[in-house]
Amino acid sequence: MDYDVTEENGLTDFIWYFLFYSFMGWVMEVGFCALLRKQFRNRGFLSAPLLPSYGIAFCILLVVLPQLNGHYAVQFLVVMIVVSVVERIADEFTGQVGKSIKWERGHDGLLSGNGKGAAIGILIAAVYYMSYLVVHPLFLGVTLLIPETVKNVVAAVACFAAAMDFSAVLYAVRTGKTQKYEARQENAIWKRAARWIFDSVRNRLQKAYPGFWEMSAEQQEDCRFAQGFCLDKLIWVFFLSSLLGDLIEMVYCRIVGGEWMSRSSVLYGPFSFVWGAGAALLTVALQRLAKKNDRYVFAAGFLVGGVYEYSCSVITEVLFGTVFWDYSHMPLNIGGRTNVLFCFFWGTLAVIWVKEIYPRLSGWIEALPHLFGKILTWLFLVFMACNAILTAAAMMRYGARNRVQKPENQFEAFLDERYPDAFMEKRWKNMKTAEP
Repeated sequence: MDYDVTEENGLTDFIWYFLFYSFMGWVMEVGFCALLRKQFRNRGFLSAPLLPSYGIAFCILLVVLPQLNGHYAVQFLVVMIVVSVVERIADEFTGQVGKSIKWERGHDGLLSGNGKGAAIGILIAAVYYMSYLVVHPLFLGVTLLIPETVKNVVAAVACFAAAMDFSAVLYAVRTGKTQKYEARQENAIWKRAARWIFDSVRNRLQKAYPGFWEMSAEQQEDCRFAQGFCLDKLIWVFFLSSLLGDLIEMVYCRIVGGEWMSRSSVLYGPFSFVWGAGAALLTVALQRLAKKNDRYVFAAGFLVGGVYEYSCSVITEVLFGTVFWDYSHMPLNIGGRTNVLFCFFWGTLAVIWVKEIYPRLSGWIEALPHLFGKILTWLFLVFMACNAILTAAAMMRYGARNRVQKPENQFEAFLDERYPDAFMEKRWKNMKTAEP
C-alpha cells in the first residue's frame, strides 16, 4: 500500500505517531527481555513506557518512504539504514547506558560491524517496514476518528509530561551519587521530594541496566573537556564541519561557476548544516567500523551518505517547500535528490573522515580548556538555535509567498519585510520553490 503521509498530517499527528511507535518499541523490547531473561524490565531510558528512538525513526520514515512509492526494495534498504543510524545515535547519546545494554540493544544493523548484529538489524528493519505497510494505515484510520481538539490536548499534555520525565531522568543521571545530590539541597521538604524522585529513577535504571551507576560515577571523575565520544564533542564537530563545508563549497562554486555563492544553510554566518550534520552522522554511525578494513567503512559511508542526502532533500522540500539541489540532469540520479557518483564521494569521505580527520580533530577539541570549551559550546548552541529557527521561518514564508499567501500575523509581515524574495534569492541563488 502506497500513500503520502505528509499530504494530510500536521505536527499534532506526527506527535501521535511518535508516541505510538515509541510505545510499541518499548513493548517489543520489554517482551524480548521477558522471553530472554524471564523477568520484566522497563527497557526505556524514560520512566514512561516509551523508547523515543523507535518513534523518531518511524517519523523519519513516514516523510522519506512515500517519495519512493513503488520501489519496495529501495524502501527496505532505506528502512535498514535509517533504523541502524537512529539506534546508533540513541546508544551514543545515552552514554554509559549504551555500554551496559550492548548485548540487548546492540542491533546497529548494517553498522554493527558483525554478522549477528546485522542479522538482528535486518529483522528489526523488517518489523519497521511491515508496520509501515500494514500497521500504520490502520493506526492512521483510527486517528482520523478522533476529534482535533482531543488530539491537540493529548499531544500537548504528552509532550509536557515527556519533557518533565526526561528532565528528571537526565538530572538524576548527571547528579551521580545520592550524597552529592542531597548536599545541594537546603530545603528539607524539597530534599525529601527530590530524593524520592532520584531513588525511583536510580532503582529503575539499575534494574534495567546493571552497572549503570558505577560507569556514571567513573565517567564523572574525568574533568577534561569533551573527553571521548560525547555530546559536547559532536557539537564542535558539527560547528567546525559546517564552517569548513561552507567555505569549501564557496571555493568550488568560484572555480567551477566563476562566481562567489553563499552555500550557508542559515541567514547569518557561513554554516552549512548539510556538511555539519553529515560529519556528525558519519562520526556516530561509523565509529564501530573505525578499526575495520577500509572497504567496510566505504560501503557504510556510501549507503548512509546517499540516504542522508536524499532525506535532506525530501525534508527541506516537505517542511519549507523549497529545493536546494536537483541532480535530474545527471546520470544515475535517484529522483534528482542524489546520484551514484555522489554516493561514491560519500564513501570516500567516510574513509578519510573516520581514519584520518576525526581522530586528529577529536584531540584538538579535547585540548580546549574545560570552562572555556563549555562556555563556547553553549554560546554556539544558543546562537545557532535562534539562527536556525529564524531561517526556517523565513524559508517557510518564502514558499508561502510564492503560493500567493498573504501574511496572517505581525510576525509573518515582519518576515516579508525583513527577508523579501530578493534577499532570499540573493542569499541562496540555487534555491527554488517546490512544485505543488
